[in-house]
Amino acid sequence: MLSLLALSFAVADPKPVDFAHDVVPILKAKCAECHTNGKSKGGLSMDTRASLLASKSAVVPGKPGESELLKRIQMPDGHEERMPPKGDRLTPKQIETLTDWVKQGATWEAGYTFGKTAAAGAAIAPRTPALPAAANGRDHPLDRLLDAYAAKNTLPTPAPTDDATFLRRATLDVTGLLPVPEQVNRFARDRSPERRDRYVKELLKENRRYAEHWLTFWNDLLRNDYSGTGYIDGGRKQITAWLYQSLLDNKPYDALVRELLVPSLDSEGFIRGIKWRGVVNASQVVELQFAQNVGQVFLGVNLKCASCHDSFIDSWKLTDAYGLAAVIADKPLELHRCDKPLGQFAVPSFPFAELGTIDPKLKKTARLDRVADLLVTPKNGRFARTIVNRVWQRLMGRGLVEPVDSMAGAAWDADVLDWLASDFVESGYDLKHLISRVATSKAYQSRSVPPTPEGEAYVYRGPVSKRLSAEQFVDAVWRVTGTAPEKSHAAFKNFNRGKDEVRASLVDADFLQRALGRPNREQVVTTRPEDLSTLQALDLTNGPILADLLAKGAKHLRKTDSNRDCVGWAERVYETLLNRLPSEAERDAAASVVGLPVTDEGLADLLWAVLVLPEFQMVR
Repeated sequence: MLSLLALSFAVADPKPVDFAHDVVPILKAKCAECHTNGKSKGGLSMDTRASLLASKSAVVPGKPGESELLKRIQMPDGHEERMPPKGDRLTPKQIETLTDWVKQGATWEAGYTFGKTAAAGAAIAPRTPALPAAANGRDHPLDRLLDAYAAKNTLPTPAPTDDATFLRRATLDVTGLLPVPEQVNRFARDRSPERRDRYVKELLKENRRYAEHWLTFWNDLLRNDYSGTGYIDGGRKQITAWLYQSLLDNKPYDALVRELLVPSLDSEGFIRGIKWRGVVNASQVVELQFAQNVGQVFLGVNLKCASCHDSFIDSWKLTDAYGLAAVIADKPLELHRCDKPLGQFAVPSFPFAELGTIDPKLKKTARLDRVADLLVTPKNGRFARTIVNRVWQRLMGRGLVEPVDSMAGAAWDADVLDWLASDFVESGYDLKHLISRVATSKAYQSRSVPPTPEGEAYVYRGPVSKRLSAEQFVDAVWRVTGTAPEKSHAAFKNFNRGKDEVRASLVDADFLQRALGRPNREQVVTTRPEDLSTLQALDLTNGPILADLLAKGAKHLRKTDSNRDCVGWAERVYETLLNRLPSEAERDAAASVVGLPVTDEGLADLLWAVLVLPEFQMVR
């Protein structure tokens, strides 16, 4: 019986198809002549996944039997609809590959296009577009630019969101925490026209809360964690204390990056990468990790494919990846193609040669210093655009360029991206200024919209609703239940945090945080998945860690507030987690869950019922 089950799963789940290596060569050889590079014979364009899916029946992800492409490549010779119409037919193996690809969802490499792409060095020089005239009193620079975008695309101006929604969104985005009732009430009493702008600026002055929230963003981006692969045997090094202090100080971004590339003992962990134990592929050695991470994080460039061979998905070459890798090499670095040595040695170089060259005779420290110069120079517009795009994506739910690691792609509005990047540089690379510039705009303060359905062209209509991060969710649970741990990770022992609450970003990830999307950070993580996975749903429904927190929290809450009745608990839970009082119907339902008399189990059930509401889970 077991062997039959194993066989059925093997049949149902074929080996995952690799788009770049398995699918692209077939489409290039058999379909490109008529359906790529701007050509769309028969109304079918394969330049991008979106254009492919725009032809509703050509490829139906997950449904090979309904995909016209698969039907036509299997039609007999002489049939007028057979594809390709001339030349050799697809082999049975190629048909099988495309069928499995469609069955597995027709996945597509992020940023890949069969169309004419900009050169690898496109959009390097900075640009400061002129601001359009203000209209209807909307004089914030971003609103002036976005109003011009709306007029150009015949779109309505996004409607403003209400104060409560703005307050929750801004507090979570800047500090990672829910606003407490005192903040809500104080904001409600303030009727001045400047109250929203003033509130954003007040939040940004909360240096510790800001740092402890944005630490998550930077830990993901810089591949920094507190435990895991490499930390035990010395193959990896933390930059935690340096990074935390840098965020507390609001260190200018150009200075922060320079200290990562020309490091002190405290900041060297990023460029050291992970020295994996045992034999590894040539593309995974520390030198190439340096090239991949620097390219991805600071320039929005994917050098991972080019670390093994000339890239299939863009114009980067093997020599580009090895040229940047050679900067950090202690000895001559031999090129390997697909793990085979070529007998050639890398010459230190920067990905964008127009910004300057690197003298190969320089010692390693001087080479790193030269890379830092080329990276953070104001002439390198890509450097500022990349971080601006990442921060915009974090605050607005979607990047100006998507994917955020493919910065050679076109922004949906280049003027917004370029103006923000120019303003960021002019501010002295001030990250808080960048956040404030976005968050004080009416664009940020407008009603959120749902994500654009897959396959549809993106049009900006307002900020996109997003899920709470694992750390935000856990912080909220700890705060409402009083169950936060007493101590942060040892990496923070030298920081006098006073009576501040311990945050999820300051401790090792447990299984609940892992399930909710906190990565192990053995790879650079620039965005976390937004869709709820089965594992996340299970952990939220009956996971032991959450259940234990709620049970302990309910007992703690009743012990410290023993006189509160069921209605009082309903109001407190709603006010703390949703920043509003329950409606009459909600109050009655919540009170019945808590019970009369109030029980620990009933209060824990109410906490859970509110925590799983979309209203709580989403930042709208």
